[in-house]
Amino acid sequence: MADIKGLRINEQIRVREVRLIDEDGEKNEVRIMSTHEALELAKSRDLDLVEVSPNANPPVCKILNFGKYRYEQEKRLRDSRKNQKALKIKEIRMQPKIGSGDLDTKAKHVQEFLDEGDKVKVTIRFRGRELAHTELGYDVLKEVEKRLREGSYTIEKAPAMEGRFMSMSLASKVK
Repeated sequence: MADIKGLRINEQIRVREVRLIDEDGEKNEVRIMSTHEALELAKSRDLDLVEVSPNANPPVCKILNFGKYRYEQEKRLRDSRKNQKALKIKEIRMQPKIGSGDLDTKAKHVQEFLDEGDKVKVTIRFRGRELAHTELGYDVLKEVEKRLREGSYTIEKAPAMEGRFMSMSLASKVK
């Protein structure tokens, strides 16, 4: 939709001459002519003159039915959106003084999210004096990493402090 709105048609084209492509899109029908002549040619066929490549020298214009062209472009855009999968980032939060059993559970959840193809952000929250011992949070993140299946993930962002939080991001290798 964004590339359709930027197109200039008919009288909006303000250059002296254009490179014209016929409505069939034939390469042998490409010729350079004045904008006025190209516009007259388009009107004689009850079609529109559409600037498809404004940055070329001279700009490339096509003779076509603009309503039909816009509909096809929007349809193509909708179809491309349909095929995209929305990427989800899941977050697992814990504290530096987490117990071994809880850590196993959290690591299992991280592994499940990675198996589903989601990205995971593992976050350690520090409270009060815990901030003086950030190495404990780093150790917890490394322990989570050890408990994950080998080769099922990649580290997108290594453990780093962000205010009162330390976090790392993991992404699934399996698609």
